[in-house]
Amino acid sequence: MNGIDSGGKVLGVIGGMGPLATDLFYRMTIEHTAAGRDQDHIDMIILSHASMPDRTEAILSGHGNEVRDRLIADAQLLERSGADYIAIPCNTSHNWIREISAGVGIPVIDMVATAADTAAKKGLRRVGVLATDGTVRMGLYQKACAERGVDAYVPTEAVQALVMKIIYEGIKSAGEIDFNDFKAIERELTENGCEGAIMACTELSCFKSMYNLTDYYIDAMEETVKKAIVACGKKLTAK
Repeated sequence: MNGIDSGGKVLGVIGGMGPLATDLFYRMTIEHTAAGRDQDHIDMIILSHASMPDRTEAILSGHGNEVRDRLIADAQLLERSGADYIAIPCNTSHNWIREISAGVGIPVIDMVATAADTAAKKGLRRVGVLATDGTVRMGLYQKACAERGVDAYVPTEAVQALVMKIIYEGIKSAGEIDFNDFKAIERELTENGCEGAIMACTELSCFKSMYNLTDYYIDAMEETVKKAIVACGKKLTAK
C-alpha cells in the first residue's frame, strides 16, 4: 500500500463539491461513529476537488466527459493512496457512478441507491425529490425509487427554481436564504401527497442541518455516512 498506514478500513472521499458539504460529511461521520477515543474513528482520505467543473452545468450542456474523467481519476488516486471504500458527497456526480465504479477495484458507495433504500425501508409510497436540475434531468432518483416501489415526485418548474435558488444563491454562494422559499417547496410536496422527501443535493443536506429539519426529509448524505461507517467496520451511535 502506498498511502495511509491503517490497521482498519480506510474511507476515501471525493469532496469539494461543494466544500461546505464536504465539511458537513466529515462532521457527520464523526458524530455518527460510536467512539470513545480517536482510534475508534474511521481513517479517511479526503480529496477536496473544489475546482471540479459544475456538475449540473456539465450535464445540461452535454459536456460531461471532463467531469466524468476527473471523477474517475480522483477515485483512482484514492485507491492508490490506500482507500478501501469511496464515498462522493455530491449527488449530481452520481450521474457517472457506473463509470467511476468501473474505473477502480474498490467499492464506491452509491448515495442515490442508499437514500432510495431508506425511503423504501420506511414504507414511503411517494417521496419528493429535492435536487439540482442536473440530478432531476437525469432521473437518478426517479429511477432508483421506482426500482424499489416508491413513487418519486419532482417539483413543478416554478418550485424547482426555488430549490435551485436555495442551493446556488443560498448555500453555495453563502447568500441570504428566504425561508419562505422553502415553505413554498414544502407546501407543494404535502399538497401532492408526498409522505417524505429526499434531500438529494449535499447543499440541501447543509440546509437541513442549518434549520434542524424533521425526519420527513431523508438526507441522502447522512444515509451515505451511515453506510460508510458500517462498511469500514465501525459502529453507529444510537443517534
